[in-house]
Amino acid sequence: MREIQKVETKNAPAAVGPYSQGTHVNGFIFVSGQLPVDPGTGQMVTRDIKTQTARVIDNIEAILQEAGSSLNRVVRCDVFLTDMNEFKAMNEVYASKFPGDIKPARQAFQVVRLPLDAMIEVSCIADAS
Repeated sequence: MREIQKVETKNAPAAVGPYSQGTHVNGFIFVSGQLPVDPGTGQMVTRDIKTQTARVIDNIEAILQEAGSSLNRVVRCDVFLTDMNEFKAMNEVYASKFPGDIKPARQAFQVVRLPLDAMIEVSCIADAS
């Protein structure tokens, strides 16, 4: 097993707890759940699922870029929504951010509450090789 490397960038929100923005090990990047927080202001973006989804995926992209990867190399996403009625609108933005023919494998869950009362949180695993 290779040594685990921390992935951290100022182009994504700082971790709000005892975790890393991402880790890199054995050819994969594991990105922690990202919230719709603007890294420049530290504030959550407007309470609109499309805007929040775009911000979350932009944050993921910044972390992947820091690790030398990209959204094109994401193999799996976990999506957490506080309202499954927002699934269709979230999917519209999600599809535009992952435009390739092969989309990441994915799970989506409705949860009672997310940190900072966000409407969405997304984590992912990406290829780093």
